[in-house]
Amino acid sequence: MDMTFGEAELAFQQEVRDFIAANLTPDMKRAESLNASVFSEPETGVPWQRALNAKGWGAPGWPVEYGGPGWTPAQRWIFETECAHAGVPSPTPMGVKMVGPVIIGFGSPEQKNYFLPRILSCEDYWCQGYSEPGSGSDLSSLKTRAVRDGDEYVINGTKIWTTHAHNANMMFALVRTSDEPRQQDGISFVLIDMKSPGITIRPILTIGGDHEVNQVFFDDVRIPASNLVGEEGKGWTYGKYLLEFERGSGIASAKLRKALHRAAAFAESEATGRAVEDPDIAIRMSEAEVDIDALEMTELRVLSALQSGQNPGAVSSILKLRTSEIYQAVSRLAVDVIGNDGLYVEPTRPLHRLNAPSAIPEDELAVMPTHLNGRAYTIFGGTSEIQRDIISKLVLGL
Repeated sequence: MDMTFGEAELAFQQEVRDFIAANLTPDMKRAESLNASVFSEPETGVPWQRALNAKGWGAPGWPVEYGGPGWTPAQRWIFETECAHAGVPSPTPMGVKMVGPVIIGFGSPEQKNYFLPRILSCEDYWCQGYSEPGSGSDLSSLKTRAVRDGDEYVINGTKIWTTHAHNANMMFALVRTSDEPRQQDGISFVLIDMKSPGITIRPILTIGGDHEVNQVFFDDVRIPASNLVGEEGKGWTYGKYLLEFERGSGIASAKLRKALHRAAAFAESEATGRAVEDPDIAIRMSEAEVDIDALEMTELRVLSALQSGQNPGAVSSILKLRTSEIYQAVSRLAVDVIGNDGLYVEPTRPLHRLNAPSAIPEDELAVMPTHLNGRAYTIFGGTSEIQRDIISKLVLGL
């Protein structure tokens, strides 16, 4: 793998830097630096996505015919890395990186023509209806049911841990449309307007104090039958396809490296008593850097496959597993480095809305909430145990 940039790549790198300088406002950058969640708040993520879309960069992984920029793997890597270094908002990927590829791969022409432009422009803001109470990692046991009634489906049930449901106007969801001997065969993939009568959203506050997840209830919610994606009963296939993109279509290593460098800056400051001189801290920092280097190489291989039209496949489980573990290690390291300041948790949420002076330096405010929020990384998108099962079966052939 040739990691050196030629003139074309260096010119593109400068173009990305110029774009970021022209569109990343100080308020956006501050909000992202204080963001403890995996997603940015819509007030910062949506304007950033719209700026990208205006440039033609709104969906790096999409085919050109649907609005993708047609980048090479090197350009994709440069873009993701420069965005991470600059600290740009991380707009919710549930439209561009999750439901978008499913609609492109399995949706009707009408669905593609209607929804894909609205995803790019953030006219539609999406949430994911997968998990249910009692169905965590055993997603195929889901009970939310959709019954066909003429030209509509009537939906009853509940979804939980639904990120940004309180902000979304659309949901993509897995629902049960029939009872089959094999549970996976009775599941369908549908698109739901969150303004439909019968939908109730109940907030769930996370351990870090953030409101980002919810429980969503459906009571006789009617949706057009045309909002079924693909074939009835094939939703399990489409849902797995989506999860491969959720787990394996990003460049997490660049953000992890930025987080590690931030922890290193804390460790080298006098305010932390130069924690970097503690052998245990120094060893953990070195281990994290080696892990991030290895993750980056795997991401580059997957990125090359994506650009050639392949979906990530089972290797996405390796990326998801290692990204989650490294994220938790780095966030835990940052908490240990700042010491007693880690005991303080600012009650204001989101943190960028804080106006009054804080009891600790602002650049440390998000350290503990980020660590607490990160406890969920080895659970959401498929637990680490599930990822290891997939790796053992589909990668190692065990």
